[in-house]
Amino acid sequence: MPTLERMTATGDRGPLAKYLRARRELVQPAAVGIPDTGNRRVPGLRREEVAFLAGVSSDYYVRLEQGRDRHPSEQVLGSIAQALQLDEEATAYLLQLATSHGTRRRRPRRPEKVGDGIRSLINTWPKTPAYVHGTYMDVLAANRLAIALSPFNTPGHNSILAAFLEPELRALHADWEEMTARVVPYLRSVAGPDVDDPRLVEIVGELSVRSERFRKLWARQDVKHKASGTSLLQHPQVGPLELRYEKLLIPGAEGQTLVTYHALPGSDSEERLRLLASLDDTVHTHAETVSIAGTP
Repeated sequence: MPTLERMTATGDRGPLAKYLRARRELVQPAAVGIPDTGNRRVPGLRREEVAFLAGVSSDYYVRLEQGRDRHPSEQVLGSIAQALQLDEEATAYLLQLATSHGTRRRRPRRPEKVGDGIRSLINTWPKTPAYVHGTYMDVLAANRLAIALSPFNTPGHNSILAAFLEPELRALHADWEEMTARVVPYLRSVAGPDVDDPRLVEIVGELSVRSERFRKLWARQDVKHKASGTSLLQHPQVGPLELRYEKLLIPGAEGQTLVTYHALPGSDSEERLRLLASLDDTVHTHAETVSIAGTP
């Protein structure tokens, strides 16, 4: 049965064919030295133009885009990647799609668990929000300050579902447009070429039905593992926060990523982050006091 990833293309063409078509439509003719005559009926490049730039026959490139040839050589793919102006990461993804063939024997997916050492580590960072997500951005562990920063960092939530579907998270991110534009390529990069994985199909299916913005971003087929950057937040308790984020792959834990946030030393955001930590301490201290007082 065709998966959601394949069904969204015209016919069951496969991930490689869909990727080639999507990336071709994003390349402007002028960017590769082709004059724009104003008489073009397709977005981006024509198939024969990609074939010419890549040094392959038009018929062969058409077969690739139609899914009739799924075993191109690495040399041919490298030439096509240059013609489509793919960067190093996008080229690597193209090569992965060509070699995966979608035929890997699927093993039952085990529940993702965070090691005790990582849990203990992030809990020793009272002034640094930190959480761990799995391959498909399911939150697996988080320290108290990460949850105080956003309740959607609580284990059990999925970061990309929340980003597109939760109004509270959209209100939190002053840079929501930029944040969503980078999180979709990030999901594709961490998920890899296995577009048939049931969890990925589930997430992409729900978001495609419920979010027009996600549909448009996913259709671009962008791949980008942006491991560091800046988030602009408007926190309901402490106000504006400009925080640096770092995403670190956890060795020995396939697909798990440690995400941390910090403010520049001496900045207003650092002071507001300290205030948030203090407010969180007060809430938990009060809750513990009430719990003790209510103990028989």
